[in-house]
Amino acid sequence: MSRIGNSPITIPEGATVEVNDSVVTVKGKLGELSQEVKDVSVTIEDGVLRLSRSSDSKPHKAKHGLYRALINNMIEGVTKGYTRELELVGVGYRASNQGQRLDLALGYSHSIVLDIAPEVKVETISDKGKNPIIKLTSHDKQLVGQVAAKIRSFRVPEPYKGKGVKFVGEIIRRKAGKTA
Repeated sequence: MSRIGNSPITIPEGATVEVNDSVVTVKGKLGELSQEVKDVSVTIEDGVLRLSRSSDSKPHKAKHGLYRALINNMIEGVTKGYTRELELVGVGYRASNQGQRLDLALGYSHSIVLDIAPEVKVETISDKGKNPIIKLTSHDKQLVGQVAAKIRSFRVPEPYKGKGVKFVGEIIRRKAGKTA
């Protein structure tokens, strides 16, 4: 029994969900997202969305929970949106943006310039005495996570000093250095 797949999704006010053949489209105040659904049927009754699978085979059970989670993330994304914050820890690490172009100085001999997708809003916060923060906001959870992972991959936090690009609130496991 899939506990995630069997739980219903209540559609909040301001969001509309349409099902055409095997494509679920969600529209809200922040944008529009669509997802193709296979091996699972989607029904909408009285503002409640339910998913049901055709059989109890292992692939159908897996897709049942997967599509329920994806549709729930789409509904939450178009109503509330998703935010991911990255913190630059290290001496001389800087971030600035001009529109959708992010400029990073991460201790390399060159600065890294990254063009961010137009669906993602990027904002950089640089307060004196604090580490620079990059704030990514969008209605698409997958896209925000992908962009954040790409930025983090330029300088992954190292375990000795903790320098690098990390998520805000992430705890880096530290190692002891050399002992004399």
